Amino acid sequence: MSNPNWRCALSPNEAENPAQPVADEPEAPQVTPGRVLTAVREIGLPSLRLSVQPGGETLVNLDTILHTTEPDFARSISLLGSSVELEASPTTYTWHHGDGTSQQTTTPGAPYPSKDVVHRYERPARGVTLRVDATYEVRFRVDGGPWQTLAETITATGPATTIDVREARPVLTAR
Repeated sequence: MSNPNWRCALSPNEAENPAQPVADEPEAPQVTPGRVLTAVREIGLPSLRLSVQPGGETLVNLDTILHTTEPDFARSISLLGSSVELEASPTTYTWHHGDGTSQQTTTPGAPYPSKDVVHRYERPARGVTLRVDATYEVRFRVDGGPWQTLAETITATGPATTIDVREARPVLTAR
């Protein structure tokens, strides 16, 4: 049975040099690829604007040229007290044509006369919404150390561009 008036007293020798266990100091959080991935997602990667030629409207069965500008993404951030350098480059571009089809390329396309990325519409339509999504590979280094590549890619959805697809009919004219 315990006595509520009971108190623990230290001997004079213990009072001068108490034997206290040394507490393990908690390990400081480390910059990990998972933490870098979370930080990059919070920052966000560039969304790419799609350019279409001809602009505003195109014709059925005509090569419609699609292109965008390849972004440069390099940034330094502070993460858990460390300096983290980030670089991101698109590895694939997914072109959504707005007619239920899409295609993937490893290049951003180029304006006319290049035909790196083209699409042919099969039917006329008004207000066709196109976009390009960029899938980025991200590499990083902590406090000037070696570069590491994140195992997971990040996709940035591009803003919509709208065009009309028209059908042209040949007309004979007298000269």
